Amino acid sequence: MSVKINESWKEVLNTEFESDYFLELKNFLIEEKQHYTVYPCGSQIFAAFDLTSFDEVKVVILGQDPYHGPGQAHGLCFSVPQGIKPPPSLQNIYKEIESDCGIKISGSGNLEKWARQGVLLLNATLTVRANQAGSHQNKGWEIFTDKVISTLSDQQQGLIFILWGNYAQAKASLINPQKHYILKAAHPSPFSVYRGFFGCKHFSKTNDLLRQMGKKEIDWSL
Repeated sequence: MSVKINESWKEVLNTEFESDYFLELKNFLIEEKQHYTVYPCGSQIFAAFDLTSFDEVKVVILGQDPYHGPGQAHGLCFSVPQGIKPPPSLQNIYKEIESDCGIKISGSGNLEKWARQGVLLLNATLTVRANQAGSHQNKGWEIFTDKVISTLSDQQQGLIFILWGNYAQAKASLINPQKHYILKAAHPSPFSVYRGFFGCKHFSKTNDLLRQMGKKEIDWSL
């Protein structure tokens, strides 16, 4: 796995790519690909970083795992490529956007437009074995993505971290609440969406905060 990632991230994460755990992770992925199908494809593993440079991050949405079905994962959490049906969690995100902001989204599940506006769509684990959710957890990706979160917290100011579900909310310990904003709600999956995701108004709250900081709001429409 050759690391293809935006130069701005290479500068702040260079020591991670040279570390022992990352070398072990690369070796694991090389071995894994010899026996299984792995998602997303190699060129898209760091898509979130390529579409949102380090200096342009305004908002971080944290997911857990890439989608593990054919053609779904393309390196952005909750997002699927154009032409792929939006999965249930993403459909629920769209329902909340419509309720919160009056924006109706139909068809596209591709969130690249958000990423290009400064929304880092970060999964905690960046790869997965086909049809096996969670299969690449605890192989080193979480060390890397935890470092991404803590580096953003340390080196940036006034970021908005959106944490849906218990897994994402556990990452709040990596974020300095004196410098950044943390929005928490239930996960948008069908199993938990009625436990506080619907009605969380995170999309309008994010734009309210950006406006207060004098930053350009996110256009959530797709």
